[in-house]
Amino acid sequence: MPGIRSYGPEERAAVLERQRTLKMARSAHAYVRGNTLKFYEWLEGLTRGTLPEGPPVWICGDCHLGNLGPLADADGRVDIQIRDLDQTVIGNPTHDLVRLGLSLASAARGSDLPGVVTARMLEQMIRGYAQGLRGIRTGEAPPEPEVVHTVRRRALGRHWKHLARERLKDVEPKIPLGRKFWALDAAEREALRDLFDRDDVRRLVLALHGRDGGRGLRLIDAAYWMKGCSSLGFLRYAALVRIEGPHGKDRLALIDLKEAVAPAAPPAPGARMPADAAERVVAGARALAPNLGERMLPVQLLGKPAVMRELAPQDLKLDVDQFGREEAVRAAHYLAYVVGEAHGRQMDEGLRAAWRTEVTRGCDGEAPSWLWSSVVELAGRHEVGYLQHCRRYACDAPAPAIRLVA
Repeated sequence: MPGIRSYGPEERAAVLERQRTLKMARSAHAYVRGNTLKFYEWLEGLTRGTLPEGPPVWICGDCHLGNLGPLADADGRVDIQIRDLDQTVIGNPTHDLVRLGLSLASAARGSDLPGVVTARMLEQMIRGYAQGLRGIRTGEAPPEPEVVHTVRRRALGRHWKHLARERLKDVEPKIPLGRKFWALDAAEREALRDLFDRDDVRRLVLALHGRDGGRGLRLIDAAYWMKGCSSLGFLRYAALVRIEGPHGKDRLALIDLKEAVAPAAPPAPGARMPADAAERVVAGARALAPNLGERMLPVQLLGKPAVMRELAPQDLKLDVDQFGREEAVRAAHYLAYVVGEAHGRQMDEGLRAAWRTEVTRGCDGEAPSWLWSSVVELAGRHEVGYLQHCRRYACDAPAPAIRLVA
């Protein structure tokens, strides 16, 4: 397109780092979501035995509110599952619980809720997690809180046109270059063209649309995607493909390609995981979030491991701006139930029962001491870190302006 140019590597890195800093400065809750490294730095300093040692299973590794939400499976069925597995490892399931507890406490603080509500949230979180472990066998799910029910209802009513207008700002088959989508350089364009000529890539996309292999898929547009917080600074692309249907009834699909990087989350001692980062992410997704895992494929792109998945219109995240008191407690119970299900489906019945007993030990009408003390300490550390981050952000000179249109 005339007048549009791509960023050079140094320009792109500067803009992405500035954007990441800005996102994390927006609120203390945003800082918690975007700073997984600080969480695991704290974790590394703990004396062994401070936290319960759960059975080694695939964990999310970055289990915060924004990484849970409705996900569609290949047949369009929608379930609430873990929706981001960048940090997934075979590790201690307690780490997901502490990370979720910190996120919930941060959201409660941002909603100006009193500390007693946070205490009740953490108590109900453990109850919900234990129910999730048990729910694998019984199928008894707790009632959905309104914040979850609302986003599920939205997800069920969404179609391609909603995804296109939200992501692409139009239903026409084109990715609009601008603030979110940036022009590709020649090497990137060639790499993406080659990728969508691969048989395994074509088979995955066509299978998701009820088609087996063949020549019914064509890449029609692609762009660099400035998206997320943890992924800023790494490869991220949006690709628009046309799927040829019978009688000229073609369909469009939006593909997300995201570089897979080494996790900050510590694996369990002796854990056997794929050495390739993209294969690790897909393996974790298939264990924790089957709806998402069956739509993912590990690939190599520009010499780096990347995860490819088709975006479904029903894929949404829980975006909680404000919690009411009772709603916050119900959400804590339900979301921990979802995590308990994800962990529990990887255990046999005996292991689930033993882990449920261990994780609820000391819960006599309140959260166990290890969870409460961990979240309190982490909340304090992140509050200090957030204020220091904001001070640095405020003191930094503005980044040089970079124009998208020449």
